[in-house]
Amino acid sequence: MLFGKLLPREGNFFELFNQHGERIVEGARAFIQLIENYADPALREKYINDVGNAERQADRITAEVNRLLHKTFITPIDREQIHGLINGMDDILDLLQDATETMSLYDVRAMNEDILRLGDLSAKCCERVQHAVTLLPRINDHATAEAAIKTCEEIDKLESDADRVMRSAMSKLFREETDVRELIKLKTIYEQLESISDRCEDVANLIEGVVLEHS
Repeated sequence: MLFGKLLPREGNFFELFNQHGERIVEGARAFIQLIENYADPALREKYINDVGNAERQADRITAEVNRLLHKTFITPIDREQIHGLINGMDDILDLLQDATETMSLYDVRAMNEDILRLGDLSAKCCERVQHAVTLLPRINDHATAEAAIKTCEEIDKLESDADRVMRSAMSKLFREETDVRELIKLKTIYEQLESISDRCEDVANLIEGVVLEHS
C-alpha cells in the first residue's frame, strides 16, 4: 500500500496534449501562410521554417509523453489511449511537414485554388483537433463531453469535405493537365493534403472513444 502511494500518479498528460495541439495549430497556420504567400521567396522560406519548427517542438512533446508514460503508475486515461492520441497527433504535424517538403523538393512553381481549398480544410481540422484536446480534462462533465463529441463530428464533416474536394481536384487534374511532371507533382500534393484531414479524423475517433468511455 505504501509502495503504491510512492509511485508517480496521473502525470501532466493533458497539459502535454494541449501543448502538442497548440503546435499543430501553429504548423497548420504557417502552412496556410506558405500557400498564400508562395510567390514570395522570402516569405515562402519563413513559413517553411515555421512549419519545421512546430514539428520539431511537437516531436519533443511526443517524446516527453512517451517517457512519462513509462514512469507513471496511474494514468488519467488508459495507457493505450494516451499512446494512440499523442502519436496520432504527431502524425498530423509530420504530414504537414511532408507536404511542405514535397512542394520544395518537387520545385512546385505556383499554388492553385485546389491546394488552397485542401490546405484550408486541413487547417480547420487541425484547429478542431486542438479544441477537442482542450476538453479532455473535463469530460466527466456532461456538457463538456457533449461539446467534445460535437467537435469530433465537425472534424468528420471536414474530412468528408476534403474527400470531395480532392476527388474534384483529381478529376480536373487528369482532364486538364498536359504536363506529366506537373500532374505527378500536384497529384502527390493533393494526396498528402487529404491525408492530413484523414489523420485528424483518426485522432477525433480516438478522442470520441475516450469521451464515451469516461463520461
